Amino acid sequence: MMGMRGVFREITPPARIVQTEIFDDPWYRGEAIVTGSLTESNGQTTLTTTVRYESQEVRDGVLASRMAEGVTASYDRMAEVLATL
Repeated sequence: MMGMRGVFREITPPARIVQTEIFDDPWYRGEAIVTGSLTESNGQTTLTTTVRYESQEVRDGVLASRMAEGVTASYDRMAEVLATL
């Protein structure tokens, strides 16, 4: 399990959340800024998540890791749960 913390920098209901992200046991340098934007079209909501890292080098390291697989699995599971509501 990976612990993490951060600070909300902006909350604009119902469309946008901006927060910082840092892991308790950092595996990349610096703090990430995560922006979640929600848009609705024809009754369907889309979440777009943008993560800004300290440098291109850090970003490239994250992209080379298996993090994308974990994030994809998490969002797939969230979609399964939401489908049951």
